[in-house]
Amino acid sequence: MAGTEQDGSQARLWIKVDLGARGQVGPGKIALLKAVADAGSISGAARAMGMSYRRAWLLIDAMNKTCGRAVVETRIGGPERGGAVLTGLGRELVETFEAIHAQAEQAAGTRLRELLCLMPEAADAQDPDDAQSVEVEKP
Repeated sequence: MAGTEQDGSQARLWIKVDLGARGQVGPGKIALLKAVADAGSISGAARAMGMSYRRAWLLIDAMNKTCGRAVVETRIGGPERGGAVLTGLGRELVETFEAIHAQAEQAAGTRLRELLCLMPEAADAQDPDDAQSVEVEKP
């Protein structure tokens, strides 16, 4: 996410907003909305993200249900060609989620760097097959 390296030299936050029974909004769904905006279609967004059209459509449908209104507006093909655009709500959802993420990342920056300092660089070279998995029970 936002300007962080993913090579192990920096930590990053992975935020998912849990709205209880209404659903969840996280970086994957936000990336899909951004891909729809860029591609101008659900199928183009799905291709760009390496997912099936059906999966993309189901995720958009889930976001529509979570929000109670459409986040993507589709147009049927024809002379003007079909496509999809974000609704005002869809654009606001992307902007708000990204603002939440940026503020959280900024607030946690010092602690994330402290966390990285606790982990020796040798851990990066560890064979993942030799790593032991530990399950942590969430409250």
